Amino acid sequence: MSLVLDTGALIALERNERQMWVRLKAAQLGGDLPMTHAGVLGQVWRGGPRQARLSQAVAGIDVRPLNEHLGKEAGQLLGAAGTSDVIGAAVILLGQDGDDIVTSDHDDLERLANASGRHIELIHP
Repeated sequence: MSLVLDTGALIALERNERQMWVRLKAAQLGGDLPMTHAGVLGQVWRGGPRQARLSQAVAGIDVRPLNEHLGKEAGQLLGAAGTSDVIGAAVILLGQDGDDIVTSDHDDLERLANASGRHIELIHP
């Protein structure tokens, strides 16, 4: 089982929310690096010393590229789900059956997960 992080998860880490840090560390200690994609990081990254916590967290996260292949798959999923959030669709596509996705956007991601046919658990940060 993998842990996939959406924007809300990275925001929770940046805000130093204990529950999210515990979840991140547990996944890392379990030997399966949490993952996200570069589009999610771009939604929260502004740089500078104010993001020291986020920088520390990202060092232990597998940040995948939002490349042509993932972009095309995300577009197809958006068409199937009737939605328009490319970042969210790509997050769903990182997950596999049985994975947990940490998100604050349950409604949209649930719709995308259902359209993908993946059995993914959506959890709050």
